[in-house]
Order: sequence, then C-alpha cells, then structure tokens
Amino acid sequence: MNRKRPSGAGFGALRAAAPYLRLYRDRVFVVKLGGEVLSRASRIEALVEQAAVLQALGVRVLIVHGGGPQSTELATRLKHKARMVAGRRVTGAEDLKVAACVLNGEVNTRLLAACRSCGVPAVGLSGVDAGLIVARRRPPVKVEGAGEEPVDFGFVGDIQNVDPAVLKMLLEKRFLPIVSPLSADSGGGLLNINADTVAAALATALQAEKLVLTMAAPGILSDRSDASTLLSYLDLAGLRKLRAEGALANGMLPKAMAIEAAIKGGVPRVHLVSGSTQDALLREVFTNEGCGTLVVRSIDALSTAEQEAGRQ
Repeated sequence: MNRKRPSGAGFGALRAAAPYLRLYRDRVFVVKLGGEVLSRASRIEALVEQAAVLQALGVRVLIVHGGGPQSTELATRLKHKARMVAGRRVTGAEDLKVAACVLNGEVNTRLLAACRSCGVPAVGLSGVDAGLIVARRRPPVKVEGAGEEPVDFGFVGDIQNVDPAVLKMLLEKRFLPIVSPLSADSGGGLLNINADTVAAALATALQAEKLVLTMAAPGILSDRSDASTLLSYLDLAGLRKLRAEGALANGMLPKAMAIEAAIKGGVPRVHLVSGSTQDALLREVFTNEGCGTLVVRSIDALSTAEQEAGRQ
C-alpha cells in the first residue's frame, strides 16, 4: 500500500490525465467539503477553483458542505455549548437555529460567492428544497463508545427518501449545485443531518462515478496519530478491520458509515483527501498515485497495474 511519488509535468501530465478525461466526461462527482477545511477563505477559493477545473473538463460536479466548526463558533458566541457524541452533533432547539444560520446562510453563501469569483454558475440549496431529502427525527439510539444508555440526538434526521430531480435538472444545465445538509421531515419540521451521510445518499441517488470527502487529515491513517501511515487504498473489508481495531474514531466513524453506504449503493469509488493540500482534488482524480485514500468494494476492483502504481 505504499505510494510512489508523482513524476512528470507539463505535457506528460496532460497525457497521463487524458484517459481519465475521456472516462469522466459527463459523469457526476459528489464532493463533500468539511467545515474544518472551510475555515479559511484561501482554502475555499482553492477548492472551488479545482471544482471549476473539473466542470470545465466536462465533469458534472455537486458540492455538499458541512459547517460543524462554524456552528460551534457561533454557538460559543451565543454562550451555548455544543454537544458531540461519537463524532456526531446533538441538535437541540437552539442548535437547530444555529445550524440554519450557519449552513444555509454563512457557509453556503460563502461558497456561492467563491464560485462567482471563479466564473462558475452555482446554485445554493438544502435538503429542504424541492423535496430533495425527506427525513425523520432519529429516536434515541445506543451509540458505540457512548455507554449503555440510548442517546437522544434531538433534531437530527435519518434520511427516508431522496428525490434528485432538482439536482439532475441543474447538472444537466451545467450548474454547480451547492447543497447544505439541513433537511426536513414530511411535515416540514427542520432536521439536521450529518453532511457525510447526505453526500453519500446524493451520490447514490445520482449514480455518481465518485464521492470525494475532504477532511483535515490527508486520508485514512492506519495510526490516526501518525500522518506517515496514510493508506493509498483499501476495500470495505479493510475499512471494517480498521474500525474494529479502533483506528477510526470520532468524526471518522460517521465517515466510515457514509463510505460503506455509498459503495453499497453503487458508487464505485470513494476518495478521502486533505482539504488543505494543494490541488489535492485534482491530483487524487487525475494521477495514478493520488494523494489521499481510495476505498473500493473489493481490492479485486483494482487492476494489478493500479495496485503496483499506487491506484487510479
């Protein structure tokens, strides 16, 4: 699983990317931007620029964003302490108001503004728009690593149905949809949903070619305290093994669940990359070596050449 260093530049790099350009034209990529990588304007601009390049090359790009750190910051300013359980946010009535302000307001609008500066025609929406996501309030549940008592997550939703019609229309017209994970139940009651979960559900509904999750770490680490243990690729069995060994914790637990849901839902490849590494999204997609972690259903899905070179 060791990766080789990228080699070649200029026309050589373009030639190496050519097969991917043909393969991915008119395909859908769902890119989830984590709140931790949206904390700096320079990172937002860099990520949107990469999405613009993908779109210019014919890829149909959809962005789903989080906003956890921004929500925590606003809650702190309002003297309200956010509560987290096993990497997931407990959403009380005040937390829901904060989420609406941050997700549908601050973060979504900042991304739209960055798209405008890059000349990308983007449309902001949430799971509430056009019946995109219908959810139900999660009942109290037992959570791994949170003790024996069931946890009430408050106004947190579990997805019941996804209607991607509005997204298909926007993608067909070459708009870049930017989706907040805030959603609602059938009666219009607002519910907060983990952004990784929403990204996986939308990738499945759109039959996406790829789901890309950006994060603070460079990818999945076999030792979460050591960045040098980055895994170039693994399959679902390997992902489950890491979870059982305790290598995945906190925010990586819902990510692991989202990865598995997406792959089981028909998304062939899920990528995890650092949101702060230069050109990480493009390097991951258009080079053999990549720069993050690729997860597939089975290692058999990778050719021998892919495994030897790093992977696609």
